[in-house]
Amino acid sequence: MKTPSARNVPALLQALHQEGYTGTVRVSGSPGGTIHLRDGLIGAIETPGAPTATSTLLASGRIDDDAWLAAWAAEPDADRLAPHLITAGLIGAAELEVVCTAAVFDGAFAMALSPPGGWELTERQPTLLTRPGVEPRPLAEETTRRMALLTRLWGPVGELARIRPRPADGRGAPESDGRLTRRHRDLVESANGRRTPRDIAFARGRGLYAVMLDLVRLEARRVVHWETRPAPDRRPSTAPRVLQGQSAPDEPSPRAGPLPRRRPGGGSPTGDLGAKGG
Repeated sequence: MKTPSARNVPALLQALHQEGYTGTVRVSGSPGGTIHLRDGLIGAIETPGAPTATSTLLASGRIDDDAWLAAWAAEPDADRLAPHLITAGLIGAAELEVVCTAAVFDGAFAMALSPPGGWELTERQPTLLTRPGVEPRPLAEETTRRMALLTRLWGPVGELARIRPRPADGRGAPESDGRLTRRHRDLVESANGRRTPRDIAFARGRGLYAVMLDLVRLEARRVVHWETRPAPDRRPSTAPRVLQGQSAPDEPSPRAGPLPRRRPGGGSPTGDLGAKGG
């Protein structure tokens, strides 16, 4: 199909929503990502910046590897994988919807952390989807809300994404520390001075936004700290990726967020990901 004229990605997604578009939007950049649309709704966002729904299910152990491989063999079209997982009794419909929807919102947030590149529309790429999908406008609004909250609590969110926290006492969080929830203790144990929030999100199987929000709160309580705010040219993370697990029940509920801006006239996109389309 002909790419609709749009000044930024949110505007593009809104136009595709109105057209009931089914296909893929590939956004270049760092981290960039792939936005999957079905009948104009966003069914999945995949980006190196945040764990996907698939990695959540596998890393958490909610679905084991053998069962996952068997499900793929029985239903090779990933668009139809979710109903198959439910019918096979591997996961409940409500739980799967929560996992897949949370991954959409977290992926949008991760893509909003740095300036985007260009974009292109391609054919449908099968993937594990949330059904029926997320509308573009509330997704952009929620990402904007998340960015604004972290900015108010800490400062520039792009800098926060590059910090490498460590326990304030240098030893980590003991199991007996009654000040901290289990979720927070896990986070402190993962903060070793080398991992970024993204690394910790993959290691602990949690959403990137929730990890960043918890780190800000733990720093305020002097449970973790980082020496200085990192310079923009700091060397990128080298910590290994670990598949994501499920979010803790008391984490913020998923909503949505900003995506990339593009200069009028077909130039390469610039600007933040939180701009609303029109």
